[in-house]
Order: sequence, then C-alpha cells, then structure tokens
Amino acid sequence: MARWERIVEGVKSIALIKSKIITRGKRIALLVDGPNILRKDLGIHLEDIVEALSKLGNIRVAKVILNQYAPQSLIEAVSNQGFEPVIVAGEIGVKLAVEAMREVYNPNIDMIALATRNTEFVPIILKAKEKGKETAIIGVEPGLSSALKHAADYVIILTPRGEGVEECYSEDTEEGRRGRRENDRIDHRWSQHPKEGVRDKA
Repeated sequence: MARWERIVEGVKSIALIKSKIITRGKRIALLVDGPNILRKDLGIHLEDIVEALSKLGNIRVAKVILNQYAPQSLIEAVSNQGFEPVIVAGEIGVKLAVEAMREVYNPNIDMIALATRNTEFVPIILKAKEKGKETAIIGVEPGLSSALKHAADYVIILTPRGEGVEECYSEDTEEGRRGRRENDRIDHRWSQHPKEGVRDKA
C-alpha cells in the first residue's frame, strides 16, 4: 500500500472513531421545572444541570418552564444560557407534561431529562420508558420525590451553592422552609446514580 493510501486509510479510521464517539452519546431533551428548581433557597444554576448531563450525552432540546411571576432577570438569564424560556400563565405542571410528551414521541431524542422534585411527573417518566426512552431526574435534597428517584434510570442530585442564585424565584414555600431546617446530606458537587452502579463527581 502506497504511503498516501495509508494516510487516507488512517484519516478514515480516525473519522470512524469520532463518529462512534459522537453516536455513543445520548441525545437528551432537558425540561426544567423553573419554580421548583430555580429558587434562591436552593442555589441551583442551569450550568450545574448542563455539566451533570454532559456525562450522559448531548443536550438537543433545553427548555425552562416558567410561570408569569418569573422576574425578567431570570428569563434573560435562561435565554443567555441557551435555554428556551417557556412562560405559562398559571400552573406549569400541565405545560411541562405536554412538552415532555412531545419529546417522548420525538424519534431524534434518546433520553428525557426532567429537572424537578415534584412527584406528579412520575407518569411522564414511566411513559417515556414504555416508549423506549431512557430517563433522568435532576434534583436537589431535601424534597426530591422518592417516587421520581425510583422511577428514573438516572438520578442526578445537585449540591446547592452556598451563595444562592441572583436570577431566580424567591417565593417562600413550605418546601423551601423545610429545606432550610434540614442539614445538607450531600457530599459531592453532584452524584449520578444509574440503576447499575454509582458514579460520583467530587
């Protein structure tokens, strides 16, 4: 084989390796329950969620569901980080469920990732798995639904940042008050718990 032929063959091999690496990553649809996750008392940032999911694949759809009480600074921050803000006048649960089901039937999506602590979205996780999608839940303790953790294929628990988030919801809910009364039991920046084995990142 001539030298140039070996070079071409080498280039083809590298391209094949790269294509395998790219296709190995899951195509993720990420939906964030804004009022439930993006709150000052929780101190969770969108970049924390993106960083955690990067270990599982590539985010192809990224939406944050917000209600009409979301401050303009939060809406702008969501857009600036490459997420699509979806504003809902009233209860956001129905809208998040509709958006999630759209991605469940999207053939270009492999995984449904929900950033929420609310147990009402368990049926979405179960339907996604029924349709052959992998599922991930991103949340923070305390207050993360046990039913969600048991239903999802992956559970990512984020550790709150001490300083909180400037652009976020600030309403004082019972869930938030309970969270402040309990000690933070998380030892890592985030912990990813697949059904088989545990992988942690300090």
